[in-house]
Amino acid sequence: MSSLPLNTQTPSPSASPPPEAVTPPRRRSRLFRWQPGLALSWLVMAVVILWALAPGLFTPYSGTDGIAGAQRLAPAAGHWLGTDQLGRDLYARIVYGAAWSLSGALVAVALGLTAGTALGVIAGAAGRGTDSLIMRFIDVLLSIPGLLLSLSIIILLGFGTVHAAIAVGITSIANFARLARAEVVRVRHSDYVEAAYGSGGTFAAVLWRHILPNSLTSVTAFSALQFGNAILAISTLSFLGYGTPPPTPEWGLLIAEGRNYISTAWWLTTFPGLVVVLVVLAANRISHSFARSHR
Repeated sequence: MSSLPLNTQTPSPSASPPPEAVTPPRRRSRLFRWQPGLALSWLVMAVVILWALAPGLFTPYSGTDGIAGAQRLAPAAGHWLGTDQLGRDLYARIVYGAAWSLSGALVAVALGLTAGTALGVIAGAAGRGTDSLIMRFIDVLLSIPGLLLSLSIIILLGFGTVHAAIAVGITSIANFARLARAEVVRVRHSDYVEAAYGSGGTFAAVLWRHILPNSLTSVTAFSALQFGNAILAISTLSFLGYGTPPPTPEWGLLIAEGRNYISTAWWLTTFPGLVVVLVVLAANRISHSFARSHR
């Protein structure tokens, strides 16, 4: 009995592949799309960081020494943003003040991120009694107004940029902790985490390999937002006289020194205030772009 011939006919090159073999188009990340507002925000942050790292490349003037006979000069070619009541170039003071404002904000964000994330991860991963105890402490921190808590801490520690940064960082611990806890709780109940426990994974191993990498993305994006808020909070404390003492060219102190001459030298408060607003808006814009790109 002869066997039937096998069908060895090759498919036509023009034949379309089956539906399951079609690869869906790769979605382009929102983070890398051309967005003029986002590009401008990165440009602002890059310029300010360069101010902090190498201020001498941007201005020939000193940030603390005045020029005799150049008191309160209006903005002109020789002094782009004018001079203050002691003849100091305002643009130079803004440039040199970037190091003080940015370093203080970095200390505040680092403190809040480290302590707050640690508390949030412990509360979300441990659960039950530990979670309740930590979150009640977080509720107490949230019940105190941030400015009042910062002023209380500065009174205990003393004035200065570092102490102001520590005060602002402590006030941000609660926000980081709540966000970190929410992300850890969300990831902890995922199927792949339960599978990791079922396959014999220990608590520490599952926490390190699965929970933390998948729950800290939102916390990282929030740290960029908190960076702008920290600059604004430290500037507020310096404006009130609880931050960096004179003659340090910190941005909030520049605004405070110029308010006494606002009717005759408007540039002394306007330009430092605009710099603070631009930097805070740029940090917020970058933070939102990170958050949307990881949704």
